[in-house]
Amino acid sequence: MDLLSFCHWIENTPAGVAIRESPTIFEIVESVHTLGIVFVAGTIFLVDLRLLGLGLRLEPVRDVVQRLVPWTLWGFCVMAFTGTWLFAGEASRIYRSPGLRIKLVLLALAGLNALLFHLTVYRRVAEWVGVPARARMAGWISLVLWTCIIAAGRSIAYGPGYDQ
Repeated sequence: MDLLSFCHWIENTPAGVAIRESPTIFEIVESVHTLGIVFVAGTIFLVDLRLLGLGLRLEPVRDVVQRLVPWTLWGFCVMAFTGTWLFAGEASRIYRSPGLRIKLVLLALAGLNALLFHLTVYRRVAEWVGVPARARMAGWISLVLWTCIIAAGRSIAYGPGYDQ
């Protein structure tokens, strides 16, 4: 089964049909998706701004990360679930949107950035005197990637390819 055939199949699942045919379900799912984005981007931006010394300067990095990462993970789960449901409603239309491919690549890069940060420089957070350059770089990369992810997500429905 090729990817476009999969998109046609997913559109015809009960979830795909329900979200496509009910404006109420679509509006609710889209609103919850937006809340997920707010939790993810908001908490990530707070951690990144702390790494860059631009916010929460009086709080140790470890405390900021430990308090916010659980919220980030919950927000990501909500965002992924609702995003999948939104995709199911019009998968073959979204399939043509370059914004979707860009968003998925950027999400993978953001995940890789976070993984590398947590597996390398963050492991020694207890020893930090100030924020190391590698941690600040991870913060900048994260800010840029998440800003671009949000922009790419918005372009899925409003950019080229969607209405074709």
